[in-house]
Amino acid sequence: MSLKITNYFIFVCLVAATGGSLFGYDLGVSGGVTSMNDFLKEFFPKVYRRKQAHLHETDYCKYDNQLLTLFTSSLYFAGLVSTFGASYVTRNKGRRASILVGAVSFFLGRAINAGAVNITMLIIGRILLDAGI
Repeated sequence: MSLKITNYFIFVCLVAATGGSLFGYDLGVSGGVTSMNDFLKEFFPKVYRRKQAHLHETDYCKYDNQLLTLFTSSLYFAGLVSTFGASYVTRNKGRRASILVGAVSFFLGRAINAGAVNITMLIIGRILLDAGI
């Protein structure tokens, strides 16, 4: 039995790889953002004060905060929940509908994150963004 690699197969592999890259990129960006002083001052002032008070120590316990952990782990939670939703939408409405739902979710998540003024908006935006990915 021989397998024929078609252009469509290559395209599908590239789309899947792009989705995986977006997931990894989002995780990397959020990790970098959570260590930025301006971000910590705005959304996690307790973590920022702890970080500034212990400048000459290891970073191990400086970032110990439940909301910061929720912000970071929302990527995994949204990915888990959205896989079930995506399979349902794809099965009942087709691939085009699932791509449109993902795109709208991604757009809304970015819009909410761009305008976030508190941690609740930031986490909701991140969940929508990650569900879109």
